[in-house]
Amino acid sequence: MSVSAAYFKARCLQLMDDVKERRATYVITKRGRPVARLVPVEPGSRTPVFGRMKGTATVKGDLVAPVSVPWDAERDR
Repeated sequence: MSVSAAYFKARCLQLMDDVKERRATYVITKRGRPVARLVPVEPGSRTPVFGRMKGTATVKGDLVAPVSVPWDAERDR
């Protein structure tokens, strides 16, 4: 269903409820041209934010201990 931006602005919450309850889709138009689409969110498996990257990194050594090779940044120029 297509609705104007003015209609959407006046009835935004009502249209969002309609999308949620009936799984309706709306195309919002401005001056007769489509500019946005209001669609229901697809249910999916929600992965928690914390722990999402667990097991993806590897330890390559001590990053804090000094190295035995002089760095260019330590050299006088």
